[in-house]
Amino acid sequence: MKQMAGGAYARQALLPEGFRDQLAPKAEQEAALVRGLVDTFLSHGYDRVAPPLVEYEDSLLVGAGKTRAKQMFRLMDPDTQRMMAVRADMTIQMARLASTRLADAPRPLRLAYTGNVLRTKGSQLRPTRQFVQAGVELVGSPSLEAELEVIAVAVEALAAVGIGELSLDLTVAPLVAMMCDQHKLSGDVRESVMEALEAKDIGGLAILPDASRSAFEKLLQAAGPAKQANDMLSGLELKGGAGKLVARLSRLTEMVEIRLPDLSLTIDPCESHGFEYKSGIGFALFAKGGEGELGRGGRYMVSHPDGHEEEATGFSVYLDSLMKALPAAKKADHLFLPHGTKASDGNKLRADGWRTVQGLDAGADPLAEAKRLGCSHILLDERVRPV
Repeated sequence: MKQMAGGAYARQALLPEGFRDQLAPKAEQEAALVRGLVDTFLSHGYDRVAPPLVEYEDSLLVGAGKTRAKQMFRLMDPDTQRMMAVRADMTIQMARLASTRLADAPRPLRLAYTGNVLRTKGSQLRPTRQFVQAGVELVGSPSLEAELEVIAVAVEALAAVGIGELSLDLTVAPLVAMMCDQHKLSGDVRESVMEALEAKDIGGLAILPDASRSAFEKLLQAAGPAKQANDMLSGLELKGGAGKLVARLSRLTEMVEIRLPDLSLTIDPCESHGFEYKSGIGFALFAKGGEGELGRGGRYMVSHPDGHEEEATGFSVYLDSLMKALPAAKKADHLFLPHGTKASDGNKLRADGWRTVQGLDAGADPLAEAKRLGCSHILLDERVRPV
């Protein structure tokens, strides 16, 4: 009988792959990190919004949302018979709010958010399929100061929750496509070149004529410290939109170095994975010794129902990565109040910052109960004592 009960318990405790129960003290640490991040966002004038977890599918597949289509869970709305989807990224919802409910709000529009997102599949770096995302979006400003502000707010928010040494990796996702256009690359050749650059495979560029291959090899070799990368990119003497993008990247680098002199800066002009919908400069933040990026952001376009677009810059923090970069959470001290403790005494102790656990059994030994319940302290003879 016990064996059957144990088997039933194991089945009830089993969760789908990529999902987990967040128990104490990790759940509390996560909530505290969210509060710390959002407090910084709000202090810079970003207004917190809270969109729903589920929306109609077509609302989530507009603009940048198209790149997340394969990551979304779908379900049928029993009332309207319309397909709905669970959000896989909250940035898409911020764009919807900016282009609809807040279309007439003064620009630049500053929004802050936090919430769970759900994805159909995990990745090698992030096997979890449900995690908390927090971030900001600055909508309606084409200026470089928008990128600078978002980067500075992201760095300040991460510092506020305990992340000290950070590095910033800047990307220019559209640049590779622009160069392919300038060199008139198309079809399989274009695809092979883009794959080679993404994989950092210089040998994969051998399919190109000498003149084109030289330019793309220099682009690939430009990845590295910001100054070196900017010098190499300017040496390409790119024209048109590509040239403007490289010049913009160089200027932003200078601005970041002045505003955040302690921030380590690198540039990877060939990185595009995860930045597919960025229309300009993208960036990712890393902690020294961390296992992966803490978050990413950049410039993108918000599509309005009437067809026009406006520029936006945002940043998202992933709480699962953030927690891995911080010391493991420790259980907070708990103070056991023996049965019969005056309510006023408990109120005073909680006002002093204690977390109290009230004893409910009049006949139980107070010290034994405090130990059994994992309390660190006990109130005995009107004095707080360690257990």
